[in-house]
Formats: sequence, C-alpha cells, structure tokens
Amino acid sequence: MTGVVVVGAGVVGAAVARELATAGVAVTVVDRAAAAGGTSSAGEGNLLVSDKGPGAELALALRSLTLWSGLAAALPAELGPAFPSIEHDPKGGLVVATTASGALALRDFAASQRTAGIVADPLDAASVAALEPDLTRDFTAAVHYPQDAQVQPAIATEALLASARRRGAVVRPGAEVLGPVMDGPRLAGVRTSAGDLPADHVVVAAGPWSAEVARRLGVVLPVRPRRGTLLVTTRMRQRIHHKVYDADYVGAVESDDGALQTSSVIESTASGTVLIGSSREQRGFDDRIEEPVLAAIAAKAITLFPFLASAAVMRAYGGFRPFVPDHLPVVGPDPRLPGLWHATGHEGAGIVLSAATAELLGDLMLGRPPRVEAAAFAVDRPTLAPFLDGNV
Repeated sequence: MTGVVVVGAGVVGAAVARELATAGVAVTVVDRAAAAGGTSSAGEGNLLVSDKGPGAELALALRSLTLWSGLAAALPAELGPAFPSIEHDPKGGLVVATTASGALALRDFAASQRTAGIVADPLDAASVAALEPDLTRDFTAAVHYPQDAQVQPAIATEALLASARRRGAVVRPGAEVLGPVMDGPRLAGVRTSAGDLPADHVVVAAGPWSAEVARRLGVVLPVRPRRGTLLVTTRMRQRIHHKVYDADYVGAVESDDGALQTSSVIESTASGTVLIGSSREQRGFDDRIEEPVLAAIAAKAITLFPFLASAAVMRAYGGFRPFVPDHLPVVGPDPRLPGLWHATGHEGAGIVLSAATAELLGDLMLGRPPRVEAAAFAVDRPTLAPFLDGNV
C-alpha cells in the first residue's frame, strides 16, 4: 500500500490519521494552513449527547464518548507530562427551558433520548439550585445530562496529531490540495502546492472547506459553512459548574434556516474564563464579527446567569461549521471516484464525533466489522441524492 493522504489537520483529520497509523498504514496529513487552524480551534470542545435525538448520529456520539474516555487516559500516558493537558472534563450538561412550550418540548425530547440509552434526569428547582446556585430560578423545566463532557479542542487536535506522528504519520501544513493524481479512473493521490503525493486512498476531512477540496478532486459534496460566534469573559472564580444551555439550542442545531439564530450555551473552562454562545447562520465564508450578534448572545446569557451582566468580555471569536443538508456527517468511500473517502460534515459536533468517525472510517477502509451502522453516513445515501448534482 502506498498509503493514505488525509486532507485536513483539524480534529477529524487528526483522529483519522491516528486511527490509520495505529493500524500500520502510512499516513500523510496535509493542510493548506496550520494544524487545528480552522473549525477545531473555533469551538467550545463539546463532547455532547444531550443535543442529539435517537438515531445514527446519537449512536456515533455514544461510541465516541467511550473512545474519548479512553483517549483522555491514553494520550497523557503516551505523550508525557510536557505535553499540555487536553482538559477532558466529564462535567455533565444541564438543559433548561424558560417557556411553557419549551418545557413540554424538552421533556418529550429527553424521554425519547432515554429510549436510546441517554441518561436524562428531570430536575426540580431544589436539585437545579444544588447543581448551579447562580442559575436563574425563572425556568420551566430542567434536565441533567451527566454523560456530557468537554475537551480543549485545539490541544486535543494537536495531541491526536502528535500521537499519529509517534506512529509514523507525517503532517505537512502549508500544502494546499490543487487537484487529483489519477491512475485511469481511480484517484491515486493529490496534487498539492508542495508537490504531488501518491496514495492508495485520499480522505477529505477538511471541515467546511470539504466541498471545495472535493470539487478540485472531481466530485460534488454538499457541505456548506455555517457561521458561529462566541464570547469569552476574563478569568473569574468558577460559578458555572456544568455546560448549561437553553432548550432552544437543540432547535437551532437541527434547523435548516440560514438566517441568524442565537441561543444560550454557557460554560466555564479550566483556565477560569466563561465561554458564551452561540449563534448559527449561513452566509458563506464571511468572517465578520458583528455587534448585533454579540449583543443577542450576551442578552440571552444574562437571562440564564444574571451575574454575567457585570462580567468583563475579553474577546469574541467565530468559526465555520461544516453543514450538510440532512444533518448527518459523511463518512466512508465515494463510489463515484474509487480511492476517494470522506470524513466531514459534522457541523458543531466534530469534536465529539471525531473519535468514532475515525474508527468507522478505519473499519471500512481496513475491512474490519464496523462498530456502528455505516449506511446512514454514506455519501450516496438517499437523503443526499438531490444535492449531489450540485444544483440544489
């Protein structure tokens, strides 16, 4: 085997590289910029199951939570104390509704999740106060999700890449994919700004830029950027102990609306800052950070945690999530172009889904029995068929 080229040095590409290198495959990771320089460095590091309903994505997330628990122990042991901590924190999540209709929807959603193996515990006011003393008492329902966790996303990505390197993988930043290397009808590598790279397989794991990479290789891939923005406070005494968000967040995640949507998503970090989100909108790769978006995010955060009204905001940042029209990632081979594989389209769930995505792709590529059902993530699944001709 000549080996595998992975296009994209974000968390998904890093996880794929580590998975394949562990199996003895020669792996080269290429990225037009720096490792962890795109979506993986612009998020909160969520390892969530609380925002996913029963189905294929939730099954992938549950498998990934198990794998992340193993990585949280294995990576520090492998990389040593000099490597920064990935800050794995199984803090759990708390989802609250603030309207009567929101309470009904949250309770129904949690009940459906429990049928799929999610621990979703309804809480009374006293229990909520014990978990989050500074949370507003003006809520209509609350559900605790103890399986939710968090990592520091950029460090986690770098740790996966470092582990892949220790297994023989090569990482080449600053190498932009320009086109395919073909062997008859089969993809046999990529042309890059740093030269040609032959390969038996090419994996597109370029997040929201995957559609452009796929186009350069000769296929249509319906991945679009979905913009998100976050606020970061200065350091403070920890007063938020879980990932806390308004039940509206689930609706925003599942929405197809390209217009601006905001919902409260709030949590503390290991460094003492508070991350405040979130927004979603589709406006291409327009990266402007706009005051009205920040104001809407801040106002909703204060509704949940009134003490944040006096918090100092240190910075704001944004990024692009890889959106797919049917809200499922694309993982596996592309039957239109032998030799091409995809591991993309995770939108805001790339961190949590990365480990199981890498395992699934490895299973399919290496002929191992898949640990999760693969058909739901295939590029030629029926729900994506209308989008594969590039006209929708």
